[in-house]
Amino acid sequence: MKILGIIAEYNPFHNGHAFHIREALKTSNCDTAVVVMSGDFVQRGEPAIFPKHLRAKMALLEGASVILELPVCFATGSAEYFAHGAVNLLHSLGCIDALCFGSESGNLNELKTIAKILHEEPESYKEQLQSYLRQGMSYPLARQQAFAAYTQNENLSKVLTEPNNILGIEYLKALYALHSDITPFTIKRKGAGYHETDLHEQYSSASAIRKCFAQNTINNISAQVPSSAYTLIQDYCTEKGPFTCDDFSLLLKYRLLSETQESLCTYADISEDLAHRIINLRNQFLGWSQFCELLKTKELTFSRISRALMHIVLDIKQTDLSSCKTNGYCHYARVLGFRRSDSPVLKEFKEHSRIPVITKIGNCDSLSETGELMLKKDCYAANLYETVVTDKFRTPFVEEHSQSLCILS
Repeated sequence: MKILGIIAEYNPFHNGHAFHIREALKTSNCDTAVVVMSGDFVQRGEPAIFPKHLRAKMALLEGASVILELPVCFATGSAEYFAHGAVNLLHSLGCIDALCFGSESGNLNELKTIAKILHEEPESYKEQLQSYLRQGMSYPLARQQAFAAYTQNENLSKVLTEPNNILGIEYLKALYALHSDITPFTIKRKGAGYHETDLHEQYSSASAIRKCFAQNTINNISAQVPSSAYTLIQDYCTEKGPFTCDDFSLLLKYRLLSETQESLCTYADISEDLAHRIINLRNQFLGWSQFCELLKTKELTFSRISRALMHIVLDIKQTDLSSCKTNGYCHYARVLGFRRSDSPVLKEFKEHSRIPVITKIGNCDSLSETGELMLKKDCYAANLYETVVTDKFRTPFVEEHSQSLCILS
């Protein structure tokens, strides 16, 4: 059995994701697909638009075999933490043959060339990078400029401007760092660009689809998501509805009122400058989105700020990320769902995995100290998400330990 690894957020699951699963299996010549998916919070520093178990079911219905949860410390991290956490999880399973990701480039050799240089970090490149950072450039721009200066290749450096390319390069860097024997593949992104907010005929971006929910035009997405996913979305929205960061505004305001500039600096992704701006502007807080816009600067993007604020709400400290990184990133693989017909994949995990595979949170005696910390953060984040959902829609609260696996026949 050849097993494919996919890393995703599915926020929400759409036609492009279904296409990627099908093409990835075909391109890699694998028999089955294991997806490492963000849980209830995503890399943009926002709550996922729908709960993780619902998104997992959408993916299982469209060809995925097993869905594993990416721990929240990595799911809400920078591109580097997100990618390295997910790749380390797949590598630690000991049975993943291939990793296939989407990219704007579609050229694996091109992406490998860039990843190799960024992984090795030649001295002259590092000097250029530090020089641009001292000039006040944001890290992504400074990196692109330093790469262009080092390679003298403007076309190659432009690859670093596209979000899926950047993530793909980070996946490759992680594979290099691990000396992993997982074979990488890439598929050229189909349809709309990552940041496009207008709907296309069939392959629209997740951003455009989320915009429809924000505008309460759910019917407009019927052609943009598989029919199985659309049915699940309709059913969910009859009782509840999609989620945004503004649903967490009151929780964020409460946390900000209890912090000082010094304490803010202990959270992941919060610099002294951002902490100073938060303290100076917190009395002008009207809501999550409004506060991100207020804090935004030329160097600090909306997503970067929202991610930092989410770390405050979720109590994710810089020391937590450092501990995870130092001690080998992922310390367990938590199963969110699987298809019974593909249960042999779980047997492969059992035979080859170098980390515990969790199907029930109560059965976690074999976790390391770092693993226990990470799982505790995951449960706290999930319960916080569930709390806001149940408060907003007046539905019964289900504690994370009681959540059921999504198992399809």
